[in-house]
Amino acid sequence: MAQTETTLMLKGYGLTTAELFYRMPDYRNVLNSFIWQEYDLAPDYPRLFDFIEFWQREIEGPLHSVRFTHRKLIAPGEWRHVVKEWTVH
Repeated sequence: MAQTETTLMLKGYGLTTAELFYRMPDYRNVLNSFIWQEYDLAPDYPRLFDFIEFWQREIEGPLHSVRFTHRKLIAPGEWRHVVKEWTVH
């Protein structure tokens, strides 16, 4: 069952963005880039490393380098469920 983004963030996941630089299969001197973004757990980054392993196994363009950033958008203590709201004049 797929989890919502909010559920993942409350479990400690943060948004990981990676830019992969790879060589074109037919033109090894040409570098191209690919942007990958997913919710992942720092500091191990299991989803990012799974994707890199998939790339190396299935994609013909060999990786040159990877740079990434990770940002937690919310933490469990920063979010609360509000049931009602009253407006006071």
